[in-house]
Amino acid sequence: MKLTAALLLITSVVFAQAPEVPDKMQFAGITLTIRDDARREIQKDVNMLTQSAKHHNIKVERAKTYFPIIEKIFAEEHVPDDFKYLVLQESALIADAVSVSNAVGFWQFKDFTAVEMGLRVDKEIDERMNIVSATRGAARYIKKNNYYFNNWVYALQAYQMGAGGTMKAVKDYQSGTRHMTITAETYWYVKKFLAHKVAFEGYVTGPGEVKVYTISNRSKRSMKEIAEEFSIEETQLRDYNKWVRKDHVPDDKLYMLSIPTRGESGKRNDAIARAEAANPLEQPTRVNAEPARAGNITMMLHGLPAMKAMSGETPSAFAKRADVNLSSFLRYNDISVSDRLRAGEFYYLKRKKSRGPVSHHVVIAGDDLWSISQQYGVQLRRLERYNKIDRADRLKEGAIIYLTNKRTVQSEPEVEEAVEIESGDTFNWTVQPEAKPVPDVPSIQPLPQQTIEVQPGVTSIDTMATDTISFQQHVVVAGETLYSIAKRYQLAVMQLVEWNNLSLSEGIKPGQVLQLKQSSDPIREPETMEITHTVKASDTLYSIAREYGVTIKELMDWNKKKDFSLSVGEKLTIVKKR
Repeated sequence: MKLTAALLLITSVVFAQAPEVPDKMQFAGITLTIRDDARREIQKDVNMLTQSAKHHNIKVERAKTYFPIIEKIFAEEHVPDDFKYLVLQESALIADAVSVSNAVGFWQFKDFTAVEMGLRVDKEIDERMNIVSATRGAARYIKKNNYYFNNWVYALQAYQMGAGGTMKAVKDYQSGTRHMTITAETYWYVKKFLAHKVAFEGYVTGPGEVKVYTISNRSKRSMKEIAEEFSIEETQLRDYNKWVRKDHVPDDKLYMLSIPTRGESGKRNDAIARAEAANPLEQPTRVNAEPARAGNITMMLHGLPAMKAMSGETPSAFAKRADVNLSSFLRYNDISVSDRLRAGEFYYLKRKKSRGPVSHHVVIAGDDLWSISQQYGVQLRRLERYNKIDRADRLKEGAIIYLTNKRTVQSEPEVEEAVEIESGDTFNWTVQPEAKPVPDVPSIQPLPQQTIEVQPGVTSIDTMATDTISFQQHVVVAGETLYSIAKRYQLAVMQLVEWNNLSLSEGIKPGQVLQLKQSSDPIREPETMEITHTVKASDTLYSIAREYGVTIKELMDWNKKKDFSLSVGEKLTIVKKR
């Protein structure tokens, strides 16, 4: 008892003095000078994050368990290691964390953002709760943002407010800078991140109490079978693989399972060793089968393989190093054999695409049409055609360069849907107030007819009420994605998928008619019934909401809950439609 008391005293003494925010910090290769006004704000958050030794240590242990996996994936994806602290800010490394706006998982993705990043989200599988899949998706999202700014600080800011929102908020991107100043005016999300880095950086080294091995699964198997193979309890397997929402892991693609081990059993057993040897963790695509060398590593840009040019390198030397045909390499990158390659610039090893990942680009200082073509992976001749200009034309700063053949009426980039965030010492669901732009919806006046003729890109209209318009159908036009259509009508991607029996792997085609409502039947006020749920030890608000098909917010409202804490035996009221 005396020893325990002594340890508690030591712990309380350690946390009585929170880590101190320095006046200079390193982040993603950038030296940050922290002004006093910002340092006081960040210190306040650090104090809050560390004031409870118990809560701080819980997060530290989770970080020690999951950081080795995150670090490996970030290294493979060429994302700075410092971004691993963002997962603590987003979800406190709670796999099934859900925000009030239905952002889910380790990295707090909304469903349509997750699908855009290549994750599967449906009633059977939710990869937002898979540490490997979600982290790789987060890495891709972070890199996507950095393509716009060439500045990891603004890529971080864009994780919360979208690239378009950051473009509007920031006047000078300081592209490629190695030094920045953090002030009281710096975006709150960036300062909150720096607080998490300071609060945890000195505590997350060394092994954790639980070690997780990631094992690939290629065949359809039940969770019970997998648990037996690796000699662990099925309940424990499910606790670390909440992304599996049914009894089986499907075989439609490769999934990474988390196999937890603890204490002396933390060493790999024979089953884990065999599984790792047979199915190593997914690696990025490389050009050669040779071992990777510095400067010879291929990364994927907009779905295309690309490599960085070295200082003084000629096109012929680059093509030889990349093991691609010289004439093809020149054609892929819209250059001639006499051109000097720009050191540090990425060059493509396959033909660029006919349209960009976004509708348009806002010109910044130093841009030319070729650099924009390379930035977005779009063929130069397409950009010339879409914008009726020549590659030699000088671009005016602030001008719009269209990346598709479908011009929009907006004069600024559309604001991407923000990835929802959660932060705090305990995982509270109070999202920092930030106005979110509402996607533009075409202005259509009510007509006397019941419906209008369906044309490509135009919806039919239900005019049962003269003061409201509810969209029923949308005809797909070239260049549209499920994401863009869902955003236009303020729907979830998975709603479109379910209402139209779509296959995410097959996508959509021009001319296809999509239903924008689950049913055309008149809406009737449903009858309701109340159900009482008694909380079990394994319950979370998310698992209960999933069990009854309701939202977290509804559970909190019905039961007047201020946070997501639950007590065993607690009675929760669930209101269900009959």
